[in-house]
Amino acid sequence: MHDTVRKILTARVYDVAIESPLDPMPRLSGRLGIPVLLKREDLQPVFSFKIRGAYNKIAGLSAEALAPGVICASAGNHAQGVALAAARRGVKATVVMPTTTPAIKVDAVRARGGAVVLHGEAFDEAYGHARRIEAETGAVFIHPFDDPAIIAGQGTVGLEILRQHADPIEAVFVPIGGGGLAAGVAAIVRFLRPETRVIGVEPDDAASMKAAIAAGERVVLNQVGLFADGVAVKQAGEETFRLCRELLDEVITVDTDAICAAMKDIFDDTRAIAEPAGALALAGLKAYAGRDGGGRGGALVAINSGANLNFDRLRHVAERAEIGEGREALIAVTIPERPGSYRRFIQLLGNRAVTEFNYRYADPRAAHIFVGVELRDGGREKQQIVELLRAEGFPVLDMSDNEMAKLHVRYMVGGRSGGLADEVLCRFQFPERPGALLRFLESLRPEWNITLFHYRNHGADFGRVLAGIQVPPSERAAFAQALEALGYPYSEETDNPAYRLFLEGIGPQPAAAAAAAG
Repeated sequence: MHDTVRKILTARVYDVAIESPLDPMPRLSGRLGIPVLLKREDLQPVFSFKIRGAYNKIAGLSAEALAPGVICASAGNHAQGVALAAARRGVKATVVMPTTTPAIKVDAVRARGGAVVLHGEAFDEAYGHARRIEAETGAVFIHPFDDPAIIAGQGTVGLEILRQHADPIEAVFVPIGGGGLAAGVAAIVRFLRPETRVIGVEPDDAASMKAAIAAGERVVLNQVGLFADGVAVKQAGEETFRLCRELLDEVITVDTDAICAAMKDIFDDTRAIAEPAGALALAGLKAYAGRDGGGRGGALVAINSGANLNFDRLRHVAERAEIGEGREALIAVTIPERPGSYRRFIQLLGNRAVTEFNYRYADPRAAHIFVGVELRDGGREKQQIVELLRAEGFPVLDMSDNEMAKLHVRYMVGGRSGGLADEVLCRFQFPERPGALLRFLESLRPEWNITLFHYRNHGADFGRVLAGIQVPPSERAAFAQALEALGYPYSEETDNPAYRLFLEGIGPQPAAAAAAAG
């Protein structure tokens, strides 16, 4: 730790980086009853903290070492940091990016003087190609996180926080991808203010550092969620793992809805738009405050690590933020298919605002409706609504935490087709590139009939797809092998209750649904 601290104290970052402000969040502070501060790394020249580590690494290299140039593999913030840092040193920067990288990010790297090489469909392929170019040209590879100089540069974020807030700090919350920022911040905070906790935050579908700490060694995740793409790392770095295991107090994980809610909190208090990875630390802070209440002595600080967000993604964020904040409940309700049932259902909701109402006639006895209800008192009010409806004999399923229902089914209610045999339902992440759908279709046997397909663009470099395919039970093993060979991340949803109620066409009868709802 002392060696890392020395490197942080002597790091060169301010030739290109600013000392970003530590802004109060009055609205969130009032809601939580604890002072909350936000470290604004989204205000850096490349809209991310990554410029610190990239420049510190490149600034420490000799002119002789830099003569062949520098090279990195990245699809986002690190790429821009390397391009800008190299331009300041007057050296050539080559950035290998996956072919699926959105044009806005490619253009940003080129605008900062980087030579972009598009290669492969995913980061791992781009990384391998960058390493080959390194071997062929002698260019210096600039790792995104697993390098002492990178860690030291990122650690200056923690040094600034301690200098900017001399009063007690209960905890600092740091987003974790590969772990460079977390390792650097934890080292300096632990050295200068050992009473302050340092807490890492990861998405629950990309928690490589938490898994490594639990296992006592670095592990490789089979797949990672891509919503918070800035921290979608399958394996923590070797040096970052060593430091984080020793210095972090804990690692908290949060889901997509919590991240979206944190993005809204940042906007409400600062009018800034964070990228998902940028709001990750604040989502963890809120989870910590809700769990422990805070108040152990001092403020809570979250690092907003970046603001490189495709504008199109805001639609998805807005949809999910209300659920993540506990201000909307999504419920599936079965009511008798007879006159007066809807009126009685709406009467039971009282003066609560209905945010969504989806229905289509499909059964002469029972109607399955998908409803969004605005909440004023979070989970407690949602439970009251569920109990009230059940007391009136309306079977209810809470869909607020059902990922397939939130992503797809809410837009597809009424799309039933009865009488289908052997239908398997799967949720996929398709790469956003030409030919992705054709590759999917070509991976399936001709006799496996596609019975359902729903795609929605969320402004990311991957698309979310829900597909139904008829596969006889005797061919399920071959079907699974075909999907594994395809390589698109997927999960089977055939047993999902949202599918049973709204898409399969064999939804439970009122009595059976009531029993299932408990």
